[in-house]
Amino acid sequence: MLFKIYYQESINEVPVREKTKTLYIEGDSERDVRKKISDRGYNIEFVQAVSGAFLDYEKQNEDFNVLEI
Repeated sequence: MLFKIYYQESINEVPVREKTKTLYIEGDSERDVRKKISDRGYNIEFVQAVSGAFLDYEKQNEDFNVLEI
């Protein structure tokens, strides 16, 4: 399953909408995805499963890249 993660670069950074970044990662569950990126020091705001029409829409974005971990 594919997940979209909304995050801030640093765990010490206060979440600000304009500085929120996203990445895509494959995993079995939200817990699995959080474990995979736990060593990166990101301040994770939200993890969202992506599928169906929403996935098709996201694939149209030029910044769409699935992180390989």
